[in-house]
Amino acid sequence: MMGGGKAAKVSAIHAGLECGILGEKYPGMDTVSFGPTIKGAHSPDERVQVSTVEPFWHLTVKVLERLADVRA
Repeated sequence: MMGGGKAAKVSAIHAGLECGILGEKYPGMDTVSFGPTIKGAHSPDERVQVSTVEPFWHLTVKVLERLADVRA
């Protein structure tokens, strides 16, 4: 569940350029691209759905906290 109490939607889309670049450099490494809802990406009309930013911020912080606990 995400911070807003909604289940995460998992889907495959043609995006995540950075994941592709990392995958080329480090074959076999698992990568994931996630973030808020963006419309019209890489165009003059690009915009973000503001209401989707905060849940991803909280999720990112939680993931980093758990990774820090694992390494401690």
